[in-house]
Amino acid sequence: MSGQPFRLLRQERVGALNLTVEEYLHEVTQARHFHLAAQDDNNAFLVAFLTVPQDSTGVAHILEHTALCGSEHYPVRDPFFLMLRRSLNTFMNAMTAADWTAYPFASCNRKDFNNLLDVYLDAAFFPKLAELDFLQEGHRVEFSDPEDPDAPLEFKGVVYNEMKGAMSSPVSTLWQALSASLYPTTTYHHNSGGDPRHIPDLTWEQLTAFHARHYHPSNAVFFTYGNIPAAEHQARIQDKALSRFEHLPVDFSIPDEQRYQEPVTVETDYAVDPAEGTERKTHIVLGWLLGKMTDIDAALAANFLGQLLLDNSASPLRKALETTDLGDSPSPLCGVEDSMHEMLFACGLEGSDPQHAEATEQLILNVLRGVAEQGVPREMADAVLHQLELSRREVGGDRFPYGLQLMFNALPVAIHGGDAVEALAIDAAIERLRAKLDDPAFIPGLVRDLLLDNPHRVRLTMRPDPELARRQEQSEQERLTAMRQALAQQGRERIIEQAKALEARQALEDDPEILPRVGIEDVAPELRIPEGHAEPIAGIPATWFDRPTNGLVY
Repeated sequence: MSGQPFRLLRQERVGALNLTVEEYLHEVTQARHFHLAAQDDNNAFLVAFLTVPQDSTGVAHILEHTALCGSEHYPVRDPFFLMLRRSLNTFMNAMTAADWTAYPFASCNRKDFNNLLDVYLDAAFFPKLAELDFLQEGHRVEFSDPEDPDAPLEFKGVVYNEMKGAMSSPVSTLWQALSASLYPTTTYHHNSGGDPRHIPDLTWEQLTAFHARHYHPSNAVFFTYGNIPAAEHQARIQDKALSRFEHLPVDFSIPDEQRYQEPVTVETDYAVDPAEGTERKTHIVLGWLLGKMTDIDAALAANFLGQLLLDNSASPLRKALETTDLGDSPSPLCGVEDSMHEMLFACGLEGSDPQHAEATEQLILNVLRGVAEQGVPREMADAVLHQLELSRREVGGDRFPYGLQLMFNALPVAIHGGDAVEALAIDAAIERLRAKLDDPAFIPGLVRDLLLDNPHRVRLTMRPDPELARRQEQSEQERLTAMRQALAQQGRERIIEQAKALEARQALEDDPEILPRVGIEDVAPELRIPEGHAEPIAGIPATWFDRPTNGLVY
């Protein structure tokens, strides 16, 4: 290989964002690096891994938690929390999606950026993954009185409790049921966050094995943004992490889903309070599996159609769902989900009853047939495209710093092998879609191709069950009782000792000085304020600031 660990594959200017995208490949491990070079000192970093669970034990979610419980060079129990007080970061977090896990941060201070980069690289690639941390963050059993071997057993764990709360939400249950039905054979069939019924099946050995394969540089994508040159990032990433790895021949790319030959009907239940009753508490949703999200034109067309049908009360499908007596209101799942390998479209009703399932389906299909036969007024299509263009162009700052938002726009496409540059430079795709609208047959054809003639359709009816929570609790108690009865004296003592060891670990005072920090001497003495130029508008004094707004004027 050459003297440089990373090889430049391409470089492309994105004028609307006032940046240059540089794509690199790490020669040894085949890790990918996208650098968004911009004149912005709020530098950002993200490393992400394609994480594809094959069950609902929540392994990727629990791993994200456990990786943040101390690492090789920073063996403190919660380095991220401690760094909050030793850093000038503008963002720090970690997150698990349905098919990837990411560790992003941003900072305006270069020393602080490098400090955080060291901590993040160590956490991702060299975490301790101690068994006690797995028991704390994932799941464990304890006696209700931790020192009494005759007391009942209980399931505990941060992720276990978090997902027990999450899956008590009807909308979460509805999404999981729809996803499991539309994706019968791929990773999306499973609950990536973890199903409380299956989380206790995960072992510590399975967690460490998942990390060894999924958190390897050969399965990693790096993103950086800002005014620090790519070579400077790469030298540090190579020195702190990648120099210790060889190529690992792993391929976690998600296959295309096996398609249904005809629509499928699914019925399931969700828990409700017995005192509330069950009338008009049923959810009825239709879902379709669409094409690949890495096809930028297909993703834009799918989102355009979703907004055309559902954007507001004048949209044909939303109008039908809002005015029908079959339910109280449109389902919270209405719309296109384009973050997964293959997209989906969903629509339906909440506040309905099971006997209305067939009528709801026919209502939706009749609206779609009407659009396919008659089309929609051109001004409605233009208005939807305008809103779509605004939503795709606008780079807000509410949730993430600017650079990180750009990264998250490109990450899902990049991690699934698509063109990250195309995901950022959307002008060409929008213009192609605008040209297609000149053909009156385009929208009717889109409705037929994506929905009416697409047999991979699911009708999901989710009914309220006042007894479900009790049955679930009873099943959990029976499992715990069986586990308790199977315990020998030695096993009971081990549970008690484990609880004591966990308590002792939590009581330990970590030395924060193990972690890097910035001091007052590292803070610039002056505040950098963007300079504007005065130029009146219609005689009204105004000041203009040249900022990368993707073609929008504020």
